[in-house]
Amino acid sequence: MQTREVHVGNVVIGGGHPVVVQTMCNTHTSDIEASAAQCRRLHEAGAQMIRLTVPTLEDVHALAEIKKRLRDSGIGTPLVADVHFSSEIAIAAAEVVEKVRINPGNFHKDFDRACEQFARLVKVCKEHGTAIRIGLNHGSLGERITTLYGNTPLAMKEAAMEWLDLCVENDFHNVVVSLKASNTLVMVEAYRLLAAAMEEKGIAFPLHLGVTEAGNGDSGRIKSAVGISALLSDGIGDTVRVSLTEDPEREIPAAQYLADRYGHKLHSTLTQVNIENGKAAATYDSPSRERLMLDMACDFGKMLLDRKIDDVELRGRYRSETGDEIILDGSEEASYFSDELLQAARRRFYKPEYVACPGCGRTMYNLEETFNEVKRRTSHLKGMVIAVMGCIVNGPGEMADADWGYVGEGGHKVTIYRKKTPVLKHIPENEAIDRLLELIEKER
Repeated sequence: MQTREVHVGNVVIGGGHPVVVQTMCNTHTSDIEASAAQCRRLHEAGAQMIRLTVPTLEDVHALAEIKKRLRDSGIGTPLVADVHFSSEIAIAAAEVVEKVRINPGNFHKDFDRACEQFARLVKVCKEHGTAIRIGLNHGSLGERITTLYGNTPLAMKEAAMEWLDLCVENDFHNVVVSLKASNTLVMVEAYRLLAAAMEEKGIAFPLHLGVTEAGNGDSGRIKSAVGISALLSDGIGDTVRVSLTEDPEREIPAAQYLADRYGHKLHSTLTQVNIENGKAAATYDSPSRERLMLDMACDFGKMLLDRKIDDVELRGRYRSETGDEIILDGSEEASYFSDELLQAARRRFYKPEYVACPGCGRTMYNLEETFNEVKRRTSHLKGMVIAVMGCIVNGPGEMADADWGYVGEGGHKVTIYRKKTPVLKHIPENEAIDRLLELIEKER
């Protein structure tokens, strides 16, 4: 899919240019020292674009200072302001950074008013050469669009097309679009629908790919690679983020792998495959464990999502960090990798499904530590969907598929959700996991 070029500072997205790797700070933007330092580390790790949350107008001033410090030290990596709900903050940020990420439907509950505010933002972006990412996530589409289409991939596509049509009406084309979901099936279908709709209309804007709230560890990497690779292999996607509930520097190697693989700089370490009766027997000779996981996810994720196969059996070998040869044939680890792959592709669930945001400057507690503890204490709840979210801005909406949710309120307090309903509010952090487990056990 040949998309138009979008210029974000010194980076070009789309138009046949290489896939751009980006990430997001998890510092508080108001902490200028910490945010600038993290931006430097992310730049050195290979990030080509860095996003920071901007919850208040005061944070816009902090963002300007962060940008100045980076530019003064010779770092030209474009900065993206992540703005929710407030068109005034988005407009102010558009005068400072190279790109603004918004969900314009959240600017106002009244669609016509939201359109007016979006048009104001577009005008400022045209004046300052600022790009916009229209970022719509599954679960945060708004009542008007879900009433028309449900909370579905179709609704995501329709919502995006409304805003893209408005961009065209305003003669503004420096636009990137994303339709993220934590469910890989929903995410892939939404992007495919949008790509087809844009091509049909002749307005092929670049697409930013990501599996949102993917979690961490092996699961987060495999799930991200399954969803993103299914689209990149179709020729859909121009920039990627692998969202992990970890230090954002740790996101970049997996994202760079995807950019390199689909930029034809890397080849899979798969040496042999035999597919019979819906099962793929795959043999690998891989230089590392992580490379094996990513290759496996890219080689077979799309086939599982599209139901071309039903199972994968792994064979062969990889080398450990100490250089030892690890044999996969018939091993527990080979079964574990297959289980993770099938769960990521939503084909078979062997453990709980976790939804966890990567954290950002809006997060007011130790998200990674809490998420790992929730995973440890709920590992027996096979098939249950449990969300751990950093804040109330996106948490309740974007964990729409979860059976239970743990959402930070700030002030060391937590809200516990049962599906979309808050059932306990203002729970102290040091009690919240216990209370969550009590509620779960009461229903079992």
